[in-house]
Amino acid sequence: MFPKSPLIQPETREAAGKEVTQSEREVPLAILTCLALIVGIVAGFGAIFFKFLIAVITNFAFYGEVSAHYDPNAYGPPSPWGPLIIAVPVIGGLIVVFLVRNFAPEAKGHGVPEVIYAIYHQRGDVRGIVAVIKSLASAIAIGTGASIGREGPIVQIGSSFGSTFARRLRLISPQKIILLSAGAGAGIAATFNTPLGGVLFASEILLPEISTRSFLPVVVATATSTYGYRLIMGAGSAFDVPFLDGMVQLHSVNGSEIVLSAIIGVALGGAAWSFVKLLAFMEDLFEAMPISPYLQSVLGMGTVGLMGYFFLLASGHYQVLGVGYATVQYIIDCCRGGGSLGLILLLALFFGKMLATCISLGAGSSGGVFSPSLFMGATLGAFVASAAALLFPHLGVSVPTYAMIGMAAMVGAATSAPMTAIVMIFEMTRDYNMILPLTIACALALGVRRALVTSDIYTIKLRGRGTPIPTDRTTNMFLVQPSTEIMNRNFKVLSQDMLVSAAINEIDPGTTKVLVSDGQRLSGFIRFGTIRYRMEKVATQRLGDLASSDFIIASERSNLNDVITRMSRRGRSYAIVVRGTRGVPRPDDVLGIIDREEIAQAVIKNHYA
Repeated sequence: MFPKSPLIQPETREAAGKEVTQSEREVPLAILTCLALIVGIVAGFGAIFFKFLIAVITNFAFYGEVSAHYDPNAYGPPSPWGPLIIAVPVIGGLIVVFLVRNFAPEAKGHGVPEVIYAIYHQRGDVRGIVAVIKSLASAIAIGTGASIGREGPIVQIGSSFGSTFARRLRLISPQKIILLSAGAGAGIAATFNTPLGGVLFASEILLPEISTRSFLPVVVATATSTYGYRLIMGAGSAFDVPFLDGMVQLHSVNGSEIVLSAIIGVALGGAAWSFVKLLAFMEDLFEAMPISPYLQSVLGMGTVGLMGYFFLLASGHYQVLGVGYATVQYIIDCCRGGGSLGLILLLALFFGKMLATCISLGAGSSGGVFSPSLFMGATLGAFVASAAALLFPHLGVSVPTYAMIGMAAMVGAATSAPMTAIVMIFEMTRDYNMILPLTIACALALGVRRALVTSDIYTIKLRGRGTPIPTDRTTNMFLVQPSTEIMNRNFKVLSQDMLVSAAINEIDPGTTKVLVSDGQRLSGFIRFGTIRYRMEKVATQRLGDLASSDFIIASERSNLNDVITRMSRRGRSYAIVVRGTRGVPRPDDVLGIIDREEIAQAVIKNHYA
């Protein structure tokens, strides 16, 4: 009967066949913001711990050393294991499958779809054990060479803490979802050192609504996590980009830059479509294999290990193994110095990373898709820019600039979060000159991908499960309608002493709503459609004997969201709209009725208008 938005779910309802207790509480916005600050602190330290955990596992798995000193943005030397390095992702994959299958199945995959599922289908409940298992499993997967990112895990880790924290405090579902989203956004903000990007990530991807009550706690959490991260790790961005070397000089964007950005946007839109479809295909392919998950992991991670070793022989580095930050940094640095990776190598890196990532996740690994998207965007953006530089050398194309634009376009198109991508790249570069071409590329990339496939890299998995979420926020726009616009005005107030048989003669039971009064005040309502089948038995009964008090009184100035929220929280199914707000409402004050039919019509009218 009620809309699916979790921000209007009741505190008391039946969920999964069990009655939710009435002990849940709603705290003021000031207190919720303070709680978000705590979530931000934990998320920031979680991001730091996760980074060091990956470093320790990487050093041990690839070099046999126990050390936390590891720079993900720099290529490391080849492993002393030689060809045996192919087995490292396999061993890591087996450990990950064991952890996930036995302790937290939600930790499988790239994490964000599970968080979105919890928001829309589980009232924001994410188990606390997920944070522990996800951090350990993802660190092992990344550290042993799985071609995945660390952002998806930190999102799930932060959201798990936010949700668990809210449950311990017995907060209502809407506030639980806010703290969940705050934890996820704080994790992203700390990981990339981009507080605004973290806010927009939570807003575009996770929060079902954007308002002061949801936005302010997320801002506080992301700012807190970023500040804590910078105190310990420094203020540098995730990548050392050339624009941070000195003051940026503003200049007008010329036509060639616009055209090249548009070409990159179209190319990255097609690339995002390929990534979405290939990942869904690989996940379905591995799940359909008639072998155990452990053998699936051996097959998939063995293939990834072979790909990494092949790239080592061909280019001197493993390239597609791990998060891939070193390759992105190398593209930026090499092109900044006037060098070039070669068009063939750039294409090989793009397709190799896409395939390795899809195989890793399909085979049961645990990690994110954000970093692989950055990798693919940088390689394809650099490819297009390098080709343009060869064809039109007089244009003075800056390959690093378009590599960064490609990163934003790929992330924005693949995740359906273009504003997050634009702001995060801007926070990394601080270059105002990039804003216009960046926006054009992201918009076109998202438009192309949406034209080819509606679902993004996160939601396609949920759609495949049969648990889709709304594709846009206008789904709940009907909630802002005034109650007087959607109420049914065809009603009649009858005395509670009137017999049912007499009432039937005064109204049309199929269309007229019936309210019951004791003469001074409203005492209930009757749905005649539910008693027709036993009309002969109740014809001689009084209306008062059959009336239900399962209603609320709504003001004419309230909107539908206010009405449904009150109905939900009080366990009511009927609303009587009255004029004025003072005193006990009398029969003459009634303006209309909001029942299940009126709510359904409001939904349909909004959706198909």
